[in-house]
Amino acid sequence: MGMRRGPIAGLRLSFQAWKALRREGITTLDRLRANADQIHTLPGIGRKTAQLIRDELARIEFRDEQSWLRRTTI
Repeated sequence: MGMRRGPIAGLRLSFQAWKALRREGITTLDRLRANADQIHTLPGIGRKTAQLIRDELARIEFRDEQSWLRRTTI
């Protein structure tokens, strides 16, 4: 499972992004994933920061997928 469902604490985000997500109650990856397409509409998050958040989410999902593939092919 890795970080797929866990808290967003492991994400590499700016302080501004953390503050905006926390203010909106987005504290889990599931919730972040559910709001990823509209994240730029949150107060304090513009399109550039929203893209950085989506990129970081993709990074950890790719990492978790690679980890899962390594475990299943051993």
